[in-house]
Amino acid sequence: MSNTPMAANPLTRAVLEIDEYTSGLGWDQPARLFALVDTARLRSQEPALAAQLGLEDGSGTGGLTPIEQDEIPAGKPLDEFLATIAWPDAVAGCALTVERLMLPPSAEAQVPEDLDEAGLATWVADHPERQEVRMTVAVLRDGARDSALRLRAKDAPTEVLTGSELVPGLAQALSATFEE
Repeated sequence: MSNTPMAANPLTRAVLEIDEYTSGLGWDQPARLFALVDTARLRSQEPALAAQLGLEDGSGTGGLTPIEQDEIPAGKPLDEFLATIAWPDAVAGCALTVERLMLPPSAEAQVPEDLDEAGLATWVADHPERQEVRMTVAVLRDGARDSALRLRAKDAPTEVLTGSELVPGLAQALSATFEE
């Protein structure tokens, strides 16, 4: 992808590639799940699929190729959906992109007590300091993880934050999809 730094490790490149892809779809999108497969292995074991994905030229042999999966069922809580996933051995990792509202840490002290989950969601949605964020989180079978965060208010490739511990809960949930 054009905005993905070549010096980054393969997992970071995959996260940024997915972020760039989902950014091109616009905001207010459903969550999207991706399998991450070793590009060289994909070329050798599935040449027709590699050709379909434009990977037949042989460049970038050490990378990961994201392959978008079927749509995540609407109305099903994300944690429940993730608990139903099991990946075949050919999948080296997975990634998820999801949009959420977030508040700055300073807002934590303002949260009213005795709110149920729906009440908290409404309170956050109405908070004047809320920010819309798109999170792309990826994990590998070996435990490696990386994330990209993009704020709607700063929707530019140069404003994307990356790091392995930006969304630890979601990374853990994705890692659990590889546990037997």
